[in-house]
Amino acid sequence: MIVIKSDRELQIMREGGKILARAFEVAAPLMVPGTVACEIDRTVEAHIRAAGAVPSFKDYPNAAGVPFPASVCLSIEEEVVHGIPGDQILRAGTIVGLDIGVYYRGFHVDAAWTYAIGEVDESRRKLLAVTKQALELAIQQARAGRHLSDIGHAVQVYAESQGCGVVRELVGHGVGQRLHEDPQIPNFGDPGRGPVLRKNMTLAIEPMINLGTAEVDMIGEWQVLTRDRQPSAHFEHTVAVTAGEPEILTIP
Repeated sequence: MIVIKSDRELQIMREGGKILARAFEVAAPLMVPGTVACEIDRTVEAHIRAAGAVPSFKDYPNAAGVPFPASVCLSIEEEVVHGIPGDQILRAGTIVGLDIGVYYRGFHVDAAWTYAIGEVDESRRKLLAVTKQALELAIQQARAGRHLSDIGHAVQVYAESQGCGVVRELVGHGVGQRLHEDPQIPNFGDPGRGPVLRKNMTLAIEPMINLGTAEVDMIGEWQVLTRDRQPSAHFEHTVAVTAGEPEILTIP
């Protein structure tokens, strides 16, 4: 069931969104060559808990009931999403995605950002720019009266026009009292389909774009890799639908 938030609930999500936005600001100085991945996870978790919130992803179960062991999904290069931070050392010339969720006063917010570690090549710079722009175009469709599929259509048309692959197996989603609520939000499809968007719907919009093929491999309990092992980028915001300009809840 699609949930419409009350103004009070939306205000709580705004507050949680500020905590989450600050988590990325705390993490950003660590996104440099030589940082150990688990240090990023510890730093982000400490910030979230100090702010009176809880990391949404810590111990969150997958479809098989296996709990995620960290607070941050940290995905390196060909890892699309759900990378587990451990003893990996960030290397110059690579890209690394952080996906973070915050649970605050009964409501979740969710966001992701992909970082260039040191200097990266032109193909990776293009991938980051394309994915970020795809997110911005998708967010502009999150307006009352438009259709759900307009969001994914905006992502697909732009990303594929730039020669990139759009992941089909993983989607955005509603977010609120549960981390994953209806509706699912694919990053592809024809426009004018699916539910009509209504004011105070809250959506986690998250293009996952590959430098090469759109196809992915699901490996083990969590890992998702591009099939051709070329890099993948992931940008995400939690957005509130309004009658006019969409409201991004996870931005400073």
